[in-house]
Amino acid sequence: MRVSKIAYKPVGLALGLLGGLAAGALFKQTWKVLGHDEDAPDATDEDRSWREVLLAAALQGAIFSVVKAAVDRAGATGVRSLTGSWPG
Repeated sequence: MRVSKIAYKPVGLALGLLGGLAAGALFKQTWKVLGHDEDAPDATDEDRSWREVLLAAALQGAIFSVVKAAVDRAGATGVRSLTGSWPG
């Protein structure tokens, strides 16, 4: 295993945690802006429609995926800048 890949492991974990927190906050704000309730529905929320539950899940998944890709890419680029090699 290359040194850059080993060096990236703790960086990737920390960035993943921060990215998850950021994605959660972004989703919550996006859900409010779209004019829905303050909290997104859970899949087992009896008072919410199928449409609303599935829309919330799709939006949340899209936001988390984009934030994760951006954070992972930025972290890998940073490690390459520091070590001279790509961590992947």
